[in-house]
Amino acid sequence: MEKLCGPELPFWVANQTLHTDRPDLPDCFQMSVLSWLPCIYLWVVCPIYLFYLKRNNRGYIMMSIMNRFKTVFGLLLWIVCWTDLFYTFHELRQGQTQPPIYFITPLVLGMTMLLATFLIQFERLRGVQSSGVLFIFWFLSVLCSIVPFRSKILQASKESEVTDKLRFTTFYFYFALVVCELVLCCFNEKPPLFSNVVTDPNPCPETTAGFLSTITFWWFTSMAIKGYRMPLEAKDLWSLNPRDSSKAMVPKLLKEWEKEQSKAKSEQNLSSQAVYSKPPPKATNHIGGEGAGESSPEEAEVLLSSQKAAPHQPSFLRALIKAFGPYFLIGSAYKVLQDIITFVNPQLLRMLISFTKQKGVPDWWGYSLAFLMFFTAFLQTLILHRHFQYCFVTGMNVRTAIIGAIYRKALVITNAAKRSSTVGEVVNLMSVDAQRFMDLTTFLNMLWSAPLQIVLALYFLWQNLGPSVLAGVAVMVMLIPFNAVIAMKTRAYQVEQMQYKDARIKLMNEILNGIKVLKLYAWENSFKEKVLAIRQKELNVLRKTAYLGALSTMAWTSAPFLVALTTFAVYVTVDENNVLDAEKAFVSLSLFNILRFPLNMLPQVISSMVQASVSLKRIQSFLSHDELDPHAVERKNTGTEFSVTVINGKFTWAKEDPAVLHNINVMVPQGSLLAVVGHVGCGKSSLISALLGEMEKLEGDVSVRGSVAYVPQQAWIQNATLRDNILFGKPYNAQKYTSVLDACALTPDLEVLPGGDMTEIGEKGINLSGGQRQRVSLARALYSDTDVYLLDDPLSAVDAHVAKHIFDNLIGPEGLLKGKTRILVTHGISFLPQVDNIMVMVEGRVSEMGSYQELLTQNGAFAEFLRNYSLDDIIEEDEATDELIDDGELFPEDALSNHTDMADNEPAINEAKRHFIRQISILSADGENPKTRSVRRHGCSQRKHSEQQEKHKPHEKEKLIQAETAETGRVKAKVYLEYIKAVGPLLSVFICFLYGCQSAASIGANIWLSQWTNDASNNQTQENVHMRVGVYAALGIAQGVLLLVNCLLCRAYSMLQAAKLMHHNMLQGVLRAPQAFFESTPTGRLLNRFSRDVDAIDAHIPENIDIWMRTFWYTLNVLLICSALTPMFLIVIAPLMVFYWWVQRFYVATSRQLKRLESVSRSPIYSHFSETVTGCSVIRAYGRHSAFILMSDMKVDDNQKSYYPGIVSNR
Repeated sequence: MEKLCGPELPFWVANQTLHTDRPDLPDCFQMSVLSWLPCIYLWVVCPIYLFYLKRNNRGYIMMSIMNRFKTVFGLLLWIVCWTDLFYTFHELRQGQTQPPIYFITPLVLGMTMLLATFLIQFERLRGVQSSGVLFIFWFLSVLCSIVPFRSKILQASKESEVTDKLRFTTFYFYFALVVCELVLCCFNEKPPLFSNVVTDPNPCPETTAGFLSTITFWWFTSMAIKGYRMPLEAKDLWSLNPRDSSKAMVPKLLKEWEKEQSKAKSEQNLSSQAVYSKPPPKATNHIGGEGAGESSPEEAEVLLSSQKAAPHQPSFLRALIKAFGPYFLIGSAYKVLQDIITFVNPQLLRMLISFTKQKGVPDWWGYSLAFLMFFTAFLQTLILHRHFQYCFVTGMNVRTAIIGAIYRKALVITNAAKRSSTVGEVVNLMSVDAQRFMDLTTFLNMLWSAPLQIVLALYFLWQNLGPSVLAGVAVMVMLIPFNAVIAMKTRAYQVEQMQYKDARIKLMNEILNGIKVLKLYAWENSFKEKVLAIRQKELNVLRKTAYLGALSTMAWTSAPFLVALTTFAVYVTVDENNVLDAEKAFVSLSLFNILRFPLNMLPQVISSMVQASVSLKRIQSFLSHDELDPHAVERKNTGTEFSVTVINGKFTWAKEDPAVLHNINVMVPQGSLLAVVGHVGCGKSSLISALLGEMEKLEGDVSVRGSVAYVPQQAWIQNATLRDNILFGKPYNAQKYTSVLDACALTPDLEVLPGGDMTEIGEKGINLSGGQRQRVSLARALYSDTDVYLLDDPLSAVDAHVAKHIFDNLIGPEGLLKGKTRILVTHGISFLPQVDNIMVMVEGRVSEMGSYQELLTQNGAFAEFLRNYSLDDIIEEDEATDELIDDGELFPEDALSNHTDMADNEPAINEAKRHFIRQISILSADGENPKTRSVRRHGCSQRKHSEQQEKHKPHEKEKLIQAETAETGRVKAKVYLEYIKAVGPLLSVFICFLYGCQSAASIGANIWLSQWTNDASNNQTQENVHMRVGVYAALGIAQGVLLLVNCLLCRAYSMLQAAKLMHHNMLQGVLRAPQAFFESTPTGRLLNRFSRDVDAIDAHIPENIDIWMRTFWYTLNVLLICSALTPMFLIVIAPLMVFYWWVQRFYVATSRQLKRLESVSRSPIYSHFSETVTGCSVIRAYGRHSAFILMSDMKVDDNQKSYYPGIVSNR
């Protein structure tokens, strides 16, 4: 530095800096280090920042007054800096030679100010409202200018006048301008033009928050205040940031997952090609030549079989890393900074202890060290919470993407895949497994951070205590295999537990879906026993996991103490000259306390990784399932006269299963009505599924011309209003809507329903009869106004007279669908004379096809079908006629006579029909005696009469599915008492006592250590060594034993008992609930209680109680000891406690309510999903995938809207 500053300006003077009451830094140090530090920072960061700005263009910001001021101040700073430079040149010309530093520093500063001014304008053009890079630069500039600011005043006060007036003046100009730039940098620019923020009714303030507001989370304050004043509601929540929404996150993951899948396929294809390639035949005269040549196909066969055995699986983990890794790495960078800063405090503590020992040291040392300790702790907190923010947001994004990916996959998986992945299992994938990933990301950085912290701690301990530290390292190394064995066993138990959980949720899903049948047969108890048997197996596995967890927790919690004990014991016993004084003991102890966190967290992270790896495999296997081929059915609108064509069709439900439909050849002319008939199980519904592309096509071609409407055999009804079920996403047209209702005989039903067509229908149409559900399904198909209608036995669930009405007004030759292509699966033979063509199916093959007359005359499979079904049909026709006579209001025209007239108009058909009826008249004679018939008819007429009376009663309109409500205010004492009661009141008190004892043992060990260090000052180091080590060891072992007992008592016994009891009570409550409860409560809400919430009671609540109890007792003991040793401490701690209590109340009010809103908004995700899975064939048929995916994404985003402020409130 002498070359730069010259001999007259020394770089460092210890007497001027450290050993004086008025410290100051030399001019050379000020002009070099302090001036260059901000410049070096900006020039290093600038290339990366410019690259980032080029990649992220947010729009264009108009030049504001503030921006003009920033630019002007930047240019003025450049002028000020270069004024110093030109003045130095002027001095040179005058013959006053200055050292090179007077040329270099103004030049560097001036260029840096030009760069900063350029960045101000470039940021404006790229839409940056607040610059973190420039804020740090201006902050560093001000910080580094404070020393020269004071120094110049001190020099001026020493001397009578200022020697270098120009530089003195320019510096204070420079300082004032830099301070102005820093102040201006704290404020935000306006949002860019055409920004999304402007259009959003309730945008998240984070998007427009400045740098300072972002790093301190100040932008969240408005919600915290609102939550403190009154309980938050869903409408108070901000919109989700666009980058965190499902719209952005799900495609990001799916893009990477598709790359992985295609990569796996290409690798598989390459390997299979390698298998099939045979070596070229060699020309040889040897006898073994032929034999050797023949052996190669066998080798190829062996290779092929091994290839089949282990196909290359696409890696879902790699897809996750590629999609979310870069953002997560920013959080990792913060973690590195935080880890390094963590080790500054022990060094400062060492200096502070040595400062207290020395005499005649300036007081400012102590104040500086205390301030530095506070500043590093403050900086560490800021950085740590930024790291956590990135980790939590990554976790949230991973969950969003996984739920979205699973939902999209569930819409397209094959029927074979559905066998292995039940609804219960997939709900678990979305709730429990996605949550596991979310929990893991929070502390995933500990995988590398924990070893880094351990290595750094050991390095500093080595410097403090020398080779004695190796004894502590040996203890840690011994614990690693112990923990590895526990982790492996835990993983095995985790897999087993998830299997039981899947089985339990699957059974619960089946119970909730068939609850009406359960209650009719009074099967509640037997099914309750079934669920509880699975739950007991699950609890047994949880108990085993808890045993292992208790051992692991004891080992790792005791690890820092054991390391300290062995290190101190070896240190004092290995050499008599080794004295354990206060500096060595407490600096080492602070380092051991730093070790405590990574050593405690490492097993938890390993455990989370074990759980997440199980979840990863489950999700990966689900996402790897085969999908339905979208091109199985050709949809091109070709110009042929046939709407539906199947040529040599061979279909199966799963590739490994035998074919269900063989040699299907069908050509349906446009606008015709084809009836498909046959015995039960002959493949009629399978044919419809094949036309929809729901089956695996083994051979042949299928083409459907135009759009399709599908009415399944079991009507699928959404949890929405009746009108929404019929419209199914189409715009409302009153005239068309009314005609659809009339055609489907739904108008009389609307008078009965409490809210007319705006009545909310429960899940699976639970508050509609079977016939009403089927008619709503038909109305949906009719309203959709498509080209082809696939009707799978839609008239089976309705009464005979209603069936006739629907056929005449909707399906038949004179119905609303005339001119449309209709394929009708039916058992009702009375409609068959009116259809254009009839297809008879027998055992998965087309037996006959032709018109009604042709098939009757053939006397084949169709005639046999008529013999089987005609008797029931004739009885139904007679009943229908009687009902129509009794109740003429419903259908003024006699539907039956219309049928008969139309049939009788064609003499050939009529003659064939008469002949056929004569054949079966013998059967019909004994079919049913007249008395029974009349009784049934009388019952029907009575029912009609009572229904007519009920119609005229006024009905109150009310919402059927009540929105899930969230509690408000603080958690009631009753909730805590319920849990304590479940655990056991005496046991709860005893557990609290044990936690207190454990904490007391921990604090006792530290007090004993302080007494031990006092021996050094009293020269009693060797006398009491064994006693000191022995008591210290006893206190540590007591702490470990108490912890083990506590863990076993809490997690393995009492809290599992509580979990068992709570699940039992909830199950009993649900099964005993009246039917009305199931009509008004979605299945997803109940499944959410039995999956996610039970998982919280099993795993999360015990963990949180453990953390809370340890923190509470440790804090209490520390406060008691500090108050006893230093009573003055109470003066400081009393107001601090009041302040912390107020802050806790202020933030917890908001945090608690956000947690409740998040829990409430989670249920609709699962309700919507289970509803979608049930009706996925209908959704696919109508081409409504995109709309349903959008609905699911909206529900996930609504859930994350309350989760995101929740994680911010904890910062």
